[in-house]
Amino acid sequence: MKMLITCTVNGEERTQLVDTRDTLLELLRDRLGLTGAKEGCGNGNCGTCTVLVDGAAVCSCLMLAREAPGHDILTIEGLANGEVLHAIQQAIVETGGTQCGFCTPGIVLSAKALLDANALPTDAQIRHAIAGNLCRCTGYGKIVEAIHSAAATLGGR
Repeated sequence: MKMLITCTVNGEERTQLVDTRDTLLELLRDRLGLTGAKEGCGNGNCGTCTVLVDGAAVCSCLMLAREAPGHDILTIEGLANGEVLHAIQQAIVETGGTQCGFCTPGIVLSAKALLDANALPTDAQIRHAIAGNLCRCTGYGKIVEAIHSAAATLGGR
């Protein structure tokens, strides 16, 4: 069954026809062309599909698109200000906190949710916040360093 939904994605109200079984990830990637969120595992264990829903990190493969109306959804495409990277994105680049990049959008958005809630997190809090984002390339050290750097840049000194 199909239904017409309207939700806010990256600050813009979007209306789209979706199947009632479509996930938020399918809406974002297949209908809206926002390919930053990736499907890794399809069951919420890897975090590559992480987006922010009302500021909370959510695995978009687990949320149905029909649940999106009334919510504010932020994807990696909506994080930068034009050509100016968000402090977390910039810190990831500067510290070398990415290699293949497959997991990076989800990690960046999980870090944003953390820093929005806690301006000066500890290593343990950072590691807990990104625990749902699997990275097979970096070993997480540079990612944690990048999140600390972004926190300092954003004012959590």
